[in-house]
Amino acid sequence: MEAQKVDMYIMSNAKFFNSNDVLTIKDRLLELDDSKWTLIQTVALKDPTTSLIVSLLAGQLGIDRFMIGDTGKGVGKLLTCGGFGIWTIVDWFSIQSATRKKNMEKLLPFLH
Repeated sequence: MEAQKVDMYIMSNAKFFNSNDVLTIKDRLLELDDSKWTLIQTVALKDPTTSLIVSLLAGQLGIDRFMIGDTGKGVGKLLTCGGFGIWTIVDWFSIQSATRKKNMEKLLPFLH
C-alpha cells in the first residue's frame, strides 16, 4: 500500500490504538495491497474518550462495556451494580485501554 495513504490513516486514527500497536499497524498496512484499503477504512473504531465519558456517567450500569463490545462484562456490571462500585471505579482508569485493545482486535483480521 502507498506510504502516503498509510501515514494519513495512522495520523487520523492513532488515538484509537495503543501507542505500541501503531507501529505494528503501520508495518502491516505497508505490506498490504491496495485492494484492502476500502475494507480497512470501513472498520468502525470506538473513541476511547467517549468510552471514558460514558463510564463516568453510566459505568455502574455496564453501558461502557456494552458499548465497546464486552457483553459479558457489561452484564456482570449491570447485575452487580458495577461490582458494588469497585468495578466502576477500576473501569474509570482502564476503559480507555480496553477500548483501544478492542479496536486493535477489530482491525487485525483485515491486516492479514
